[in-house]
Formats: sequence, structure tokens, C-alpha cells
Amino acid sequence: MRIGLQVPSFTFPGGPERIAAEYGRMAREADQAGLHSFWVMDHFFQIPGVGPAEDPMLEGYTALAYAAALTERITLGTLVTGVTYRHPGILVKTVTTLDVLSGGRAWLGIGAAWNEEESRGLGVPFPPTAERFERLEEALRIAHRMWKGDESAFEGVHYRLERPLNSPQPVRRPHPPILVGGTGEKKTLRFVAKYADACNIFASEELPHKLEVLREHCEREGRDYADIEKTALVSTHGLPGEPSVDQVVDTVGRLGEAGVDHVIYSQAAGHDLAGVLGEALPQVEKITPTGR
Repeated sequence: MRIGLQVPSFTFPGGPERIAAEYGRMAREADQAGLHSFWVMDHFFQIPGVGPAEDPMLEGYTALAYAAALTERITLGTLVTGVTYRHPGILVKTVTTLDVLSGGRAWLGIGAAWNEEESRGLGVPFPPTAERFERLEEALRIAHRMWKGDESAFEGVHYRLERPLNSPQPVRRPHPPILVGGTGEKKTLRFVAKYADACNIFASEELPHKLEVLREHCEREGRDYADIEKTALVSTHGLPGEPSVDQVVDTVGRLGEAGVDHVIYSQAAGHDLAGVLGEALPQVEKITPTGR
């Protein structure tokens, strides 16, 4: 089992002047603890459930680039970039840049987008749901094309790229892993089976059913279900305090029994989980996921 840390809140004591120091410390500690992955949200306003929209929120890829310069081994990604936030060609270049500068540690985390408030607030187009999923599929096709070095024109319904040149190519080969976030059974999980290397699903009672739906999509696509890394997001928001090492091991064990390969803890504001997760890591690494 792998374990990762997501930092979704940048509301630290001391105000904006302390954000760089506190966030940088968290990234370094997660790296030094031996965690597999480090994530930020790709949002421009803080989201409900974490804090009010007015709370501090960093732009995701700038934050990851800063973390990359402070770390050595840990992989880096967004959970997840809304497809409407960036043109796919530019997004592929951005993730490629992160991968090159981090020595091959980038992920492409992507989804269909949902936060209409921040989109309207910043003037980002927010088309209807059906169109956002069409754009997501085209973006996934573009990513595969650019990372294969295919410079032939791409003619989609929503995106047209005359020459999708991507130079340099990523350090990680064949490309940075593509993670599609979301649990929609008809489209999102089908896109995972068809285009992605990993999925991300909330750690809820629905998780086993969602993984079974993914397995069925893999069978229809002729894809080996075991080739897809199953990640689950565990939130500590609303908890009275940080989980203990034993609680982390128990939670990860239960998710492993459900078929999860990689557990990502999303820490609440005021929590500082890198140390706890690092202490749990020796036991967590012994857990073998089932249901593959």
C-alpha cells in the first residue's frame, strides 16, 4: 500500500507571510517521512467543507513547483484539475514542465470540473455538464497524443491543435501517470478504464461498488483492471483531532481490503499529518490490497 498527503488549506497562523514557510515545511516533512505522494487541490477559491471561499488559496501548479524544489523523492499532483481551467495543450505543457524540473515526479490529475462559483467569479467558462465531459475526453486524448510525440493536428469538437508539439518530453516514461478523479459510473469511470493510469474515489461506503463498476468498464475496454492504481481520499475535516498511528493503519487496512492501492489523506486546517503518516508507513507498506 502507498500513502500520500493532500494539503487543501493554506490558512496558517501568521497570515499570508507564513504560507510559504508552513507549506514548504509540510512538503519537506512528507518527503522525508517517505510518503509516496503530495497533493494540492486545483481550485482558485477555497471550497465548501474546507473553509469559506475567501480563505487563502494558492494556484495549484505554482504550489507544486515550489514543493518540487524543496523535495527529492515524493511524487506531486493535483486532486484534481478541472478540465475547463486550462486549455489541454497548455495543461500538458505545465505537467511536463513539473515532471522535468522534479526529475520525473509529476502526476496529471484531471476531472470534469464542478465549482461553478469560482469559474463565474474569475470569468472562466463553465459549460453544461455534458460538454464538460466531452472536453474531458478530448483533453485525455490530447495528453496521450502529446506524450507520444505525435505532432499531427488534433481536430476535436471543442479543441483544435494544429501542431501539438511537446518539447521537452517528460522525464517519466512513457508519461506522467494520468489520474482521473470522480465516481460517475457512466462516463468518469469509463474514462479511467479507457485513458487513465489511476482513479481517485472518496473513501466511503460506495467505494467497493464504484471499483466493481470500474472493473466492468475495464472488461469492456479490454483493459487489465490490475493495471489501474486505485487511490482513495480520506478526509480529516470535521474530526476533533488528528488520527493516531493506529487509526491510520486501521483505515488503510480496511481500504486495502476493499481493493485500494494508494490512500491519500486530506488534512484539515490546523492538522499536520506528515509525521503521523510517516510513523504508520512501515505497517502500511505491509498491507496487500485485495480485490484486484
